[in-house]
Amino acid sequence: MFIKNAWYVAAWDHEITRALTPTTILGENIVLYRKTDGKIAALEDACPHRKLPLSMGRLKDDEVEFGYHGLTFDCAGACVRVPGAAKIPRTARVRSYPVEERYGLAWIWMGDAALADPATIVPVEHWGDPAWGVNRGESMTVACNYLYITDNLLDPSHVAWVHTTSFGNAACEDTPLETISTPTGVAVTRWMNDTPPAPFYAPFLKFQGNCDRQQYYEVRYPAHAIIKAVFVPAGAGGEGKAPLAHPDVFLMDSYNFMTPVDENNTRYYWFQLRNFAPNDVRVSHQFAESVRNAFAEDRVILEAVHKGMTEMRTPNLSLAIDKGPLTFRRGTAARIAAEQPAAMVAE
Repeated sequence: MFIKNAWYVAAWDHEITRALTPTTILGENIVLYRKTDGKIAALEDACPHRKLPLSMGRLKDDEVEFGYHGLTFDCAGACVRVPGAAKIPRTARVRSYPVEERYGLAWIWMGDAALADPATIVPVEHWGDPAWGVNRGESMTVACNYLYITDNLLDPSHVAWVHTTSFGNAACEDTPLETISTPTGVAVTRWMNDTPPAPFYAPFLKFQGNCDRQQYYEVRYPAHAIIKAVFVPAGAGGEGKAPLAHPDVFLMDSYNFMTPVDENNTRYYWFQLRNFAPNDVRVSHQFAESVRNAFAEDRVILEAVHKGMTEMRTPNLSLAIDKGPLTFRRGTAARIAAEQPAAMVAE
């Protein structure tokens, strides 16, 4: 089960062209294409007659011609032609989905189209700020349920063991976490003071020696994570200080968007913004390579977790560090339940 009334990433915008592009989101088969005006259309990828995928048909101007018997559908999902029929059947239509483009991504609304408000797409602070560099990121498919990825993204401690050569070091092992529930999701955060910088970040810091480091991991419903990394010289960070005003502060904001393909597979999109080297291609390349390698490490762990949890024969153990992930799971379950018809809830 998934939250339906929400925006999910369907694809990078450059992946959608005038070709009919099939995809699967929340277990629903969808075909994407660009109209002649450049905007994206999204339709149910199944003709109502025999359910052959529309993506096996052909695009004629802004309409999709079914590749079996020639039924033709407009970009709103209405059937506009049935060859050999005097009248178009009332049920000859397919579902259409609202789509918006933002941050180089195509966003699709999977629930009630009347509730689709583009203003609720997750905001990206500093997008378009000329002082901030952008690593536009990539995407990958992870063979696991999306909630194992949100668990991972609400667990800063895992970097101490999974990402020892990039994001983690010994300071990440035992420093307590604060868990914060918000109307839009869950966040976990902590300051780690007077510690050596982790390997990924060290080459980019403007200062030498130990640092104060903040990890801020937030996941917003349905499955969008904002990871903020803050580094300042030792003594400049922590509660009661003003680390963001420090002249040598290092800031990196990582945006991570999980789109469930189905219950067992997730498409993962990401990009990062940084408060330095806005036009440095070399730095962007270093960021891209390091992040790609780290997320590949996550994928190995998460796919094994999914398999282990699916096949488990003994009870699963939860730890204190699971407070954030479990809080997010409860919030997700409540939102899914709230979307169900009253009759289903009563059952």
